[in-house]
Amino acid sequence: MPEAPAVRGLTEEAVRALAEQWYAALDRHDELGEMTKFVVDHGLVMRFPEGTFRGQAGFAEWYAAVSHRFFDEKHTVAGTRTVIDGAHARIRVRVNWQARTWQPPAARSEWLGFDADQTWIVVAGRNGGAPRIKSYICNVLEPMPGSAAL
Repeated sequence: MPEAPAVRGLTEEAVRALAEQWYAALDRHDELGEMTKFVVDHGLVMRFPEGTFRGQAGFAEWYAAVSHRFFDEKHTVAGTRTVIDGAHARIRVRVNWQARTWQPPAARSEWLGFDADQTWIVVAGRNGGAPRIKSYICNVLEPMPGSAAL
């Protein structure tokens, strides 16, 4: 069966740009108001090893926790695979994430390094605008050699 035509604003290039922009914003620890432009207003589901977060309130809770815990973050997209099916796209994202964390009163921070495999469901933004994340599932989080534990 042929794939359904893409909705305006929902292209493979736009979805890849979303992933790149999302991770750059995470690395900068952008303000919450800026981060919400990447996710849907209603029906958001985000699942990480530390829990499942739903809706804008859940997103705000998750973002406050991670932006206060991790620093010197660097996300590098290793690959994406996108399948567009009408009004949504399923994107498989492989990303390398490295960061530092500090647990008082430790004398030093600890380095974290992980390779993640994620599945996102992305929909077009309002009026065919830039894609937004509707579902964000961390399938696998594999530690790199020498990484501290989460």
